[in-house]
Amino acid sequence: MKALTPSILAVVICSTFVSAPSEASSHREAPNISRFPTLDSTDFYVFNSYEQGRGDFVTLIANYIPLQDAYGGPNYFAMDPDATYSIHIDNDGDAVEDITFAFNFKSMLPNDNQGVQLTVGPEGNQRTVSVPLKNVGGVAAGDDSAANFSESYTMTMISGAQRTGETTVLNNTASNSSSFSKPLDYVGDKTFGSMSDYQTYADQFVYQVSIPNCENMAQVFVGQRKDPFVVNLGKTFDLVNYVPVEGDSAPGAGDGGGFPGGITQSADNDDLADKNVTSIAIEIPKSCIVGDGNKVIGAWTTASLPQARVLNPNAKFTNNAVNGGALTQVSRLGSPLVNELVIGIKDKDTFSTAHPKDDAQFLDYVSHPALPELLNILFKDAVNTTLDTNFETLAPTNFPRTDLITAFLTGFAGVNQQATVTPSEMLRLNTGIAATAQADQSAFGVAGNDLAGFPNGRRPGDDVVDIALRVVMGRLCHPIPVNGEDTDLGLCAPEDANTGTVPFTDGAPIDATMMDSSFPYLATPLAGSK
Repeated sequence: MKALTPSILAVVICSTFVSAPSEASSHREAPNISRFPTLDSTDFYVFNSYEQGRGDFVTLIANYIPLQDAYGGPNYFAMDPDATYSIHIDNDGDAVEDITFAFNFKSMLPNDNQGVQLTVGPEGNQRTVSVPLKNVGGVAAGDDSAANFSESYTMTMISGAQRTGETTVLNNTASNSSSFSKPLDYVGDKTFGSMSDYQTYADQFVYQVSIPNCENMAQVFVGQRKDPFVVNLGKTFDLVNYVPVEGDSAPGAGDGGGFPGGITQSADNDDLADKNVTSIAIEIPKSCIVGDGNKVIGAWTTASLPQARVLNPNAKFTNNAVNGGALTQVSRLGSPLVNELVIGIKDKDTFSTAHPKDDAQFLDYVSHPALPELLNILFKDAVNTTLDTNFETLAPTNFPRTDLITAFLTGFAGVNQQATVTPSEMLRLNTGIAATAQADQSAFGVAGNDLAGFPNGRRPGDDVVDIALRVVMGRLCHPIPVNGEDTDLGLCAPEDANTGTVPFTDGAPIDATMMDSSFPYLATPLAGSK
C-alpha cells in the first residue's frame, strides 16, 4: 500500500471534520440535553494538583452551562435549584461509584425574596416596586450589600452507590454550617471595578471542607470561570472552511513549512474565546479517595432532575414548578468527545442517562466505530480515482479497535488502568504519578511524553480535540514517546492506520499557561462590560 500523498491527506483530514457532529467537548452534545442548558456538563477534569505544595491532592472540576456570553444579563447564569449535580469516583474498578459529591443549589432574593425595592412616584401616588436587576450598585470583596440576587448550595458526600449509600452533609468550616455561597457572575467592571477586583471577590468563595475519615481538609469552589476549552467551531460547521492539519513545520513556528495550505495555530481560531462557564471544583487529599485499589481512580460527572415536573401557571420566584418522583440522570460526562465522536445519534440521549456499569451496550461504537468507516465510504473512491491509487480502505483496519477500547473503556496498563478492569467510559487517573509543573506540561499529555496528562486524567491545558482526532484515526497504532522513548503499545500495527501520524488539528492552540496555577485553576471569567 502506497504512502499517503498530501492530496490524499487533505481529503481525509477535511472529511474527518465534516463528519464530526461537534468539536466542543460536551457543549450541547445530545438532542435532549440541548433543551436543558443549566444541566449540560461542558467539560470534566480530573488531575493530580500541580499547585506548589499540593502534590498530595487531586482536583476534580465539572463545568456546566455552555456557551455563556459574558453580557448575558439581566439574569445571567444561575444553576438549576431543582437539579442535583454530582461528581462520582470509582476507586475499585467495578464501574460503580464508591464516593459521590452531590451539589444542590438555592436561589434567593433579599428582603424575604421580595428583592430590593424602590419607592416610585410623587407623594400621594407612590408605589413600592422591586427592581429588575441582579444588583443595584457596586459589589466588592467584603461588601455585597448592593446584590439583588444570591445563590447558595449544600454539598453532600455519599459513600457507596449514589442512591443507597451512606450520606453525610458536609460543613463549611468557616461558618460551621452546611451552606456554601456562590459568587455573582461577572456582570461587568462598573459593578466590580476590574478583573483583578472580581477575582479578589470570587476568591472569598473558596471554602475549606472537612471530609469524613479524612485527616486533611478539602477545598471547594463553585462559580463562573472563563471557558477553558478551545475549538475552531464556526468554520468547522461551515463544511470545514480550512484544511485542518498543521501548516507550519511545528505548531507556532510561523514558517509555513508543514502541510501545504494547512491551518496554523492562532488564538483567533478559538470560537469559545469569548465564552464563560460555571464550574464546580473540588480538591481532595488523595489518601481519602483512592480506597484499596492500585491508586487509580475513575471519575465522571452527572446532573439529575426529579422525574416529574408540573409547571405553575401563575409562576412565582419561589414557586415556578412542583417536582416529584425519582431523581433521574439527564447529563453525563467522563472522557471528552465520546458522545460527540463515538456514540451514534440515536443513542446519544441513552448515553447521557446511562451508568458506566452498563456501558457494554455501547461497545460496538468503540470496537467498530462508524466515523472512520464513514470517511472511507465518502472518500475512498474519489481518492483512488483522482490519484490513480488502489487503497482498499482509508480507515484503520484493526478490528476490534483495541486501541480505542483501551483509550475509552479500560485505560492503559501500567498508566491509568485499575486493578479490576470493567470496560466503561470514565476519566481514569493514576494518583501515584506525580503532577507535572504547569510550565513543563505538554498539551498532548501522554502522547507528548507527559504521563501526568490526558488520557491519564485530564488537565485544563490538555489539547483533547487534536488528541482525540488523532487517536480515532489510528495514532496509537504507531509508536508514541513514553519517558522519552518511542514505544509500541502493542494495540495495533502501523500498517493498520494509514493516517495515524497525520498532525490533525483545528488550529486552536491551548496550553496550561492559559490557566491559573492554583485552585480552582480555571481563569477569571470575562466581564460582561468593560
